[in-house]
Amino acid sequence: MNMHLQGRLNVEPKLVSPRASENARRLMAYLCDLYGRRMLTGQQYGIDETPEVDVIFRATGKYPAVGGFDFMNDSPSRVERGTVGMDTERAIDWWRQGGIVTFCWHWNAPAGLIDEPPDRGWHRGFYTEATTFDIEAALRDDTCEAFGLLMRDIDAIAVRLKQLRDEGIPVLWRPLHEASGGWFWWGAKGPEPYIKLWRILFDRLTRKHVLDNLIWVWNGQHRDWYPGDAFVDIIGEDIYPPERTYVSHIDRFRQVLGYTSKNKIIALTENGPLPDPDRMIADGAPWAWNCTWYGSFVCEKREDGTWDVGEQYTERWMLNKFYDHPFTVTRDELPDLTRYPLPEEREIGKKA
Repeated sequence: MNMHLQGRLNVEPKLVSPRASENARRLMAYLCDLYGRRMLTGQQYGIDETPEVDVIFRATGKYPAVGGFDFMNDSPSRVERGTVGMDTERAIDWWRQGGIVTFCWHWNAPAGLIDEPPDRGWHRGFYTEATTFDIEAALRDDTCEAFGLLMRDIDAIAVRLKQLRDEGIPVLWRPLHEASGGWFWWGAKGPEPYIKLWRILFDRLTRKHVLDNLIWVWNGQHRDWYPGDAFVDIIGEDIYPPERTYVSHIDRFRQVLGYTSKNKIIALTENGPLPDPDRMIADGAPWAWNCTWYGSFVCEKREDGTWDVGEQYTERWMLNKFYDHPFTVTRDELPDLTRYPLPEEREIGKKA
């Protein structure tokens, strides 16, 4: 690993939240200590069926360290059409079992759902093609109805995040993801309204709702969309290479280093095929964690209705290699994150 990269891996465990919770600070301290030395294994839960982590455990004997969850079905425009969000409760269970929690939010547009199946049905309302909702217009006037609906939706998700806060759960919080791609409505009008919405979201959740348990993971995927160092703790990239392609993604890792001159942890926040840990080490691409997407990316349903490893994207041998590798961390290897020492506690220990 070259010296320049080595220097970029030294990240101070300071959070952008004005009054970060103790457990959030402890998790960040752990992530900073681990960064560059080992990578946390991670897996996204399915929305409707959730066999992923059990399939992994049956195949490897281990659970991922990071569980990925989604507030998709908590979006008000989905709730009013009958969805019931279950992932908050799943995340609480995951934390109680010793895992780390990360959340994204496929934010169904607050209004303007086209609702023309199959590609533009209401259930696809986070996609630009499935809604007429205009983020730029909504943010132009904070007295307009559209702006009010944005705030309504943020407040609805805040209720869920408060449940996690009240359980003492720090959240690797990854909202407004993949913005620069333009396929989600929050990225449909370019960087300026997107960055404005990110900062509004940050301010409303941290100040109005006093959500001190959030570690802010920005996943905009282009430097022009970066909201600023004061609003981002960790940078994530979502990468889906072709089937059975087990590369390190060193090119994307280096790309992220150009988003800001400040040292930030870099994570592989979504992936299809698993990255090969040996290649990550050899290439110098030490992603902090990965989060394999759900469904066919990791499992398949047999004819008898049971679930097994699906090898379309990652073959069984690579799944086992990944979970057995000394570079990767599985859930059983995690410390008690409610007791992980903070920097100031270590200083006291040294003096004693």
